Amino acid sequence: MRAVEITKPGGPEVLKPAERPKPVPKENEILVKVAAAGVNRPDVLQRTGNYAVPPGASDLPGLEIAGEVVGGSTKHFKPGDKVCALVAGGGYAEYCVAPEVQALPVPRGLTPVQAASLPETFFTVWSNVYDRARLAPGESLLVQGGSSGIGVTAIQMAAATGNRVFATAGSDEKCAACVRLGAAEAFNYKAQDFEKEILRVTGGKGVDVILDMVGGDYVPKELKCLAEDGRLVFIAYLRGPKTEMNIDTVMRRRLTISGSTLRPRPVEFKGEIARSLREKIWPLIESGRIRPEIYKTFPLEQAAEAHRLMESSQHIGKLVLTV
Repeated sequence: MRAVEITKPGGPEVLKPAERPKPVPKENEILVKVAAAGVNRPDVLQRTGNYAVPPGASDLPGLEIAGEVVGGSTKHFKPGDKVCALVAGGGYAEYCVAPEVQALPVPRGLTPVQAASLPETFFTVWSNVYDRARLAPGESLLVQGGSSGIGVTAIQMAAATGNRVFATAGSDEKCAACVRLGAAEAFNYKAQDFEKEILRVTGGKGVDVILDMVGGDYVPKELKCLAEDGRLVFIAYLRGPKTEMNIDTVMRRRLTISGSTLRPRPVEFKGEIARSLREKIWPLIESGRIRPEIYKTFPLEQAAEAHRLMESSQHIGKLVLTV
């Protein structure tokens, strides 16, 4: 089968088209003929040698796919079914195996490209914002990096579940996109102090939950703009993994700080997330209240170009490879 592999750690140029054997599904796995595969920040980290492949996973990049079931387990799906799936690797290829419980039917009305943009960000947002940070109806959420793939998902999902959402982004254009997608307000972090703006729009109370992929020197400011009993959850640290914080603030205001990575978690854990998404979020997608935000597509063989665009941070929403 056609695939794109990482020939060695390095820049986008190390992504090269290759021929690989078609993968063979194990017990409780399905074989999917891939129509499209999402491009995500962890793919970039893997390419640069900074994100280890979990034991037993494909060394090919790609954590989310959409396509047609052509073999493997048939407990929930049969050959010909259109699915999207979260995978531990191997998405940049014509065929990919996925644990059956991590696959979901393509929501009605969505194209393969749109469906391929869902799993990685939707699993991540649900797991961290709703399961880990326990965002409840009526609470407020601040999304750092609101125009990223994770960001546009978090904004739409939280707005659709009855939450007041705020976001940060790096340009006025990106901030406008965040508002279009459902944010009450969005702040250009290059021109505005998000701590002051959040306290202003919340009347000094702060927000209940912050979804952070920035880390570093953002953390002290984030603690100051959390409400009492607020929750801060990390999913990345683009400004570095180390910070300095005031523990007294955490204690006095009963703050909770957490974080997670999704890729190494067990299949059973991801299957639980898939069941929650199908029950709670898939109907919102099918009703049009949540829409995939696709910035650009690339043929599989141009994966390097997709990575260059992702690293430029010029995009708003998702980048997808077509197979």
